[in-house]
Amino acid sequence: MTKLAQTVERDVVDAMVRKFYTKILADKIVGRFFVRALGSDMNKGKWPEHLSTLKDFWMLMMRDIPGYGGHPAPAHAFIGQLSIEAFERWLELFHETVHEFFTPEIAEQFYKKSQIVAQELIEFLGVDEEDEDD
Repeated sequence: MTKLAQTVERDVVDAMVRKFYTKILADKIVGRFFVRALGSDMNKGKWPEHLSTLKDFWMLMMRDIPGYGGHPAPAHAFIGQLSIEAFERWLELFHETVHEFFTPEIAEQFYKKSQIVAQELIEFLGVDEEDEDD
């Protein structure tokens, strides 16, 4: 078993982000949104910049280390019609992945922040459960 990180360091965040998006790309529910927006190869196209942005984002969220200067919501405005199910699956995969890399205490801190981000995106994009029945 791999030793779980007891601190949030950039190299571990890098590995976690890559593992998470490897799972995302393989997922039947959320993968298609990312393939459509970024492509299917995380080493090409828009992926390297996206992964770098996410590492900076999580370092800011978890350690208050400057580097990320944007806001996640506008970048997701053109991703396509998202559903509550997609957000729930994204959160499920994120929860699973952070627990593979960090101690339970740190993993839950990541997860709580991810829930806030997901809720902000849901509200910004106007996603609600009623839309799924249309």
